Amino acid sequence: MSRRRLVHVITGLANGGAEGVLFRLVAATRERVDHRVVSLRDEGIYGPRLRELGIPVVALGADSAVGAVRLLPRLWRRLRTWRPEVVQTWMYHADLAGGVAARLAGCRNVVWGIRHSNLDRDKWTTRRVARCCATWSGIIPRAIVCNSEVAAGIHQKLGYRSDRFRIIGNGIDLERFAPDPAAREGLRQEWRAAPGELLLGMVSRWNRQKDFGNLLAALRILHDRGLSFRCVLTGTGMDGNNENLRTLIQEKGLAAQVLLTGPRNDVPAVMNALDVHILSSRGEAFPNVVAESMACGTPCIVTDVGDAAQIVGDPNRLVPVQDPERLAEAVWRLRGELARDGRESIGARCRARMAERFGLERMTQAYLSLWNELAGAAR
Repeated sequence: MSRRRLVHVITGLANGGAEGVLFRLVAATRERVDHRVVSLRDEGIYGPRLRELGIPVVALGADSAVGAVRLLPRLWRRLRTWRPEVVQTWMYHADLAGGVAARLAGCRNVVWGIRHSNLDRDKWTTRRVARCCATWSGIIPRAIVCNSEVAAGIHQKLGYRSDRFRIIGNGIDLERFAPDPAAREGLRQEWRAAPGELLLGMVSRWNRQKDFGNLLAALRILHDRGLSFRCVLTGTGMDGNNENLRTLIQEKGLAAQVLLTGPRNDVPAVMNALDVHILSSRGEAFPNVVAESMACGTPCIVTDVGDAAQIVGDPNRLVPVQDPERLAEAVWRLRGELARDGRESIGARCRARMAERFGLERMTQAYLSLWNELAGAAR
């Protein structure tokens, strides 16, 4: 049986949540779908990885929203040549540019991908593109995939057509993100963590939505209460070259408590090494790092953003946004639970919840069903 012809159009292929989901989805379905990927920007870190899987990747090199518009003719020509049955787009700029190019190229089966829940603090250009998408949401896409019930509701209030939405939660690779005692011990030794030392952490890129000011304020409160800990920050921009982050850390007097590792290729090992993963964000849709950490057996404290509450499933792990006192209190409480019940026991419950609700197979089947539905209806 011939494979479905599908083109993904994404804003970029850097190390981010949407990019990671696209990669996992393509890797899991490449035997059943003939995938091609177009990045409006560059190949980032996922372009080479996709090529290793045999997936054609084209980077158009846009450096701005205006640049993406100027690249529409090139994108249109690619789509005319490839003649996909479905065009799946990811994030606002790609939704608009990819959707317009696909319809002009004769492909009706356009699926938009929304992965965001807080537009208030985005750049004005992003907000403008999102509002433009809302205007055209009843014309360009036949379906709009959102990974979060909360985000879907926010966008429908913005004017997106409610009858186009499909909720498909992110799928976690439970083989890659799994408890690994050896990796945990190895990294804790690398970081010179003393036996029993409490390691907090956050895997994230540098972005104002992540609200590192909130995180560091909570850490200062914990330090003032006498808690002995270190906090590991891993991801793009989480290094000594980030002057803004260094300044925040110094202002809070936490230079000795915060370890900046920068981006790493062994994120599952990082998550295993932590005792508690913290999400301090002021806006998310479906925070992948929370589900991935819990799949590794690491409990999480999260702010009440997007579907974070549904992921953790425990009100004691949930705090309001921009409330460092409540964030610190939740960490303090969880530290007591870890001392009483043990990380292994708590971690096993975390992983069981992820396996039940957010496995990769559940996500891939939902996407395949949607693509087949649209392509089949078009015949």
